[in-house]
Amino acid sequence: MSIRFFNEDVNFPDIRKRIVSAWLKEIISLHDKKVGDISVIFCSDSYLLDVNKQYLEHDYFTDIITFDYVEGNLISGDIFISVDRVLENSTLFKVSFSEELHRIMAHGVLHLLGYKDKCDEDKVMMTEKENFSLQLLSDKF
Repeated sequence: MSIRFFNEDVNFPDIRKRIVSAWLKEIISLHDKKVGDISVIFCSDSYLLDVNKQYLEHDYFTDIITFDYVEGNLISGDIFISVDRVLENSTLFKVSFSEELHRIMAHGVLHLLGYKDKCDEDKVMMTEKENFSLQLLSDKF
């Protein structure tokens, strides 16, 4: 059971794999869950758009798509992240690329833990959990 990182059609982003993997595992552990197999796949806008069209029948760009393979307390899934969207959002929200990338990775894991973000109330909770998660990571650097 592990967290693995991959890249498709983009350069691999500058992340500290061991630290980030341990951090994502900590987020899961704090929810009294166990880490299964999680793949984080970094890709381009066009790659993620194709995934969005093919599997979700959505024809729009997004920063993340999470495929949930959770079984009971075992947290598993595939997290696709558009590096292009992360870069654009980091400029829009006036944060570093690294901070936005970490926020999106946490966001994907939080989806696997059952958090939603479709309604305003859920979005507020998701943002609070993302902020908490980012604070956990800042303690490691």
